[in-house]
Amino acid sequence: MTTVRDPRIKPVSIADLRPTQITVGMREVDEKRRHWREKKTAKGAEFLGEHMIPVILGPKQRHYVTDHHHLCRALHEEGVEFILTNVVADLSDVEPDSFWFFLDNRSWIYPFDEKGKRRPYDAIPKSVDKLVDDPYRSIAGELRRLGGYAKDTVPFSEFLWADFLRRRIKRKLIDADFTAATGEALRLAKSVDANYLPGWCGPVSD
Repeated sequence: MTTVRDPRIKPVSIADLRPTQITVGMREVDEKRRHWREKKTAKGAEFLGEHMIPVILGPKQRHYVTDHHHLCRALHEEGVEFILTNVVADLSDVEPDSFWFFLDNRSWIYPFDEKGKRRPYDAIPKSVDKLVDDPYRSIAGELRRLGGYAKDTVPFSEFLWADFLRRRIKRKLIDADFTAATGEALRLAKSVDANYLPGWCGPVSD
């Protein structure tokens, strides 16, 4: 592995970016699409310059996204062709099997599907437009915006919250009433049952 000490910034086609997870929350993608529409006319270039995508350079010089999958998907849906990337590690000389094993052990991939089940590495989509919707990831994202938990540096922390909520909130409630499901998620987030999760803010006092 080559450790990248100085920033290596280059524009890359969003269609060529490789995900390191299987799912996104499509409600969160839609929100980022709305935000982009507000910015693109007057401050689009500035916005893109401030939102570089961290990537790992993998086999065949492919760029693997380590964060901001939702933004990549949103910009792709909005017709943006290129985005700036920042290479955080160069693993282009590593054999594919070793590459995925290394990423897994560094918590740089999240190979779990929309049902929370672990899948083989080859189940990870080859492009951002093939990412699958996980409504519980949308709930987890909305929960953080509402102050249900704090932003944390733990990799894929939102997915840990999504898994917690998946076991406690019925999918039919999310589909029928997203607001009510978010309210239930907020209640659960303040319970001691969630105290092991990254960014837990503690119970609400009576």
